[in-house]
Amino acid sequence: MGTGIVWLVISMGAFVGTHFLLAHRLRAGLVARLGAGGFQGIYSLVAFATFGWAVTVFGWLEPAPMLWDGQALFPWLLATVLTYAVIALFLASVIGNPALAGAKVSGLSTIIPTGVFRITRHPMMFSFALWAVTHIIIAPSPRTIILSSGIILLALLGSHFQDGKKRALHGQEWGAWMKRTPFWPDLTQLGGLGQAWLWALPVWLLVTWLHIPMAQVPAGLWRWIVLP
Repeated sequence: MGTGIVWLVISMGAFVGTHFLLAHRLRAGLVARLGAGGFQGIYSLVAFATFGWAVTVFGWLEPAPMLWDGQALFPWLLATVLTYAVIALFLASVIGNPALAGAKVSGLSTIIPTGVFRITRHPMMFSFALWAVTHIIIAPSPRTIILSSGIILLALLGSHFQDGKKRALHGQEWGAWMKRTPFWPDLTQLGGLGQAWLWALPVWLLVTWLHIPMAQVPAGLWRWIVLP
């Protein structure tokens, strides 16, 4: 294992580890000393710094060798379809999501889940995890696997720990919500995304187009479109 890969593991470990330390073990003490706003500032600063460190190291490393040909037709189509689903899942998660910071939880035990919450109670976090999976599919190099795996780990463990924290804070309100909504996505309920499937189309086209100037790689359908 090269030195660069070791540093990427260390930097991603710092990103994931400091998140859990600040969001759980150290949160109460820091909020008591700095207030909610001060804590959020420290949390954001550390997150940006550690993730920026990881992305910088990632950029220094060569992308090869690949474990399989992610540019072949099937991996590319699979990643393209998943990316569309990721965007629909994310868009559906920003409205009425009780898992978001500061969201209203009072009365949650009386609500029957609808829409995206019939799929999972953590749609935003799973959108992040699936976004990372798509990058492993099309660019299965050691550096991509390490960076993406850190994001997947943070999303899944973060969701799990969030359930525990919200259950401790809100008791039966969150407990009832957990019983009515699945943790792991129920793919039979994908119709619950409703209009998000339509909203996702222009966003998906824009995001995949932006991949060209930002990453120098055409994503999604842009791979087969000759741009001027």
